[in-house]
Amino acid sequence: MSKPINAAEAGQFKIGGDLAVNRLGYGAMRITGKGIWGAPANPAAALATLRRLPELGVDFIDTADSYGPNVSEDLIRNALHPYQNLLIATKGGLTRHGPDIWLPLGRPEYLRQCVLMSLRRLGVERIDLWQLHRIDPAVSREDQFGVIADMRKEGLIRHAGLSEVGIDDIDAAQKYFPVATVQNRYNLVDRQSEKVLDYCDAHGIGFIPWFPLAAGALVGPGSALGDIAARLNATPGQVALAWLLKRSKVMLPIPGTSSVAHLEENIAAASLVLSDADFTLLNQHGQSA
Repeated sequence: MSKPINAAEAGQFKIGGDLAVNRLGYGAMRITGKGIWGAPANPAAALATLRRLPELGVDFIDTADSYGPNVSEDLIRNALHPYQNLLIATKGGLTRHGPDIWLPLGRPEYLRQCVLMSLRRLGVERIDLWQLHRIDPAVSREDQFGVIADMRKEGLIRHAGLSEVGIDDIDAAQKYFPVATVQNRYNLVDRQSEKVLDYCDAHGIGFIPWFPLAAGALVGPGSALGDIAARLNATPGQVALAWLLKRSKVMLPIPGTSSVAHLEENIAAASLVLSDADFTLLNQHGQSA
């Protein structure tokens, strides 16, 4: 009898020091239409995928008001509200002008609107983790951090995070509020945020790697990733997720999909344990890809 799939096998992390979640979560960007614009091609499949999450032990869901826009948050509420033992994290600070078009807007009044509208769409009185999707270079970052601090004090958000930032940005934000999470692009073949990850590791800040499965460059006949996957009776994607989980205890991968079968495949990676030798081999091959 095969072992039940459960995200809890990945271990837990306490976001902000008090919100414990299973470390293998779910990113809700791919439940929207092409170009992350409009409704999904198959709304029933998207809703079924979302409803499967609690059954698989996934209790950390990451979304954003710009996914759709609004579509992802609406679907999450439709499928899962009222949320039982689920942390729904969302983001704001990007505007949408069409498929695959994303423009930052960090004016304090707009960031406040983002939070208020996400509260309404998600059907909650407080957002447990709200993240600034991008720091707007046209607006003082201190003004952006200041309104986030105000919203924390007002009880609109519990914990705050940042996305696509450097260490200097995190240090600057910490003067206004405790940075609970950082969401940067990071995977086996893209480690430009290595120093940021190390900083988060040292300071107990959750690190959410977006685009966690970009390991295609390492897959092929005779490749390290392919060989390890074959030996462990796993998929290359599962091995890539297992590598992330082993890389750091603050790592919170959020692979996304609109397919129940693909979701189950991803979450099965929670119980996949890489040996130190396999981990080192993937480190070496990933850096040279």
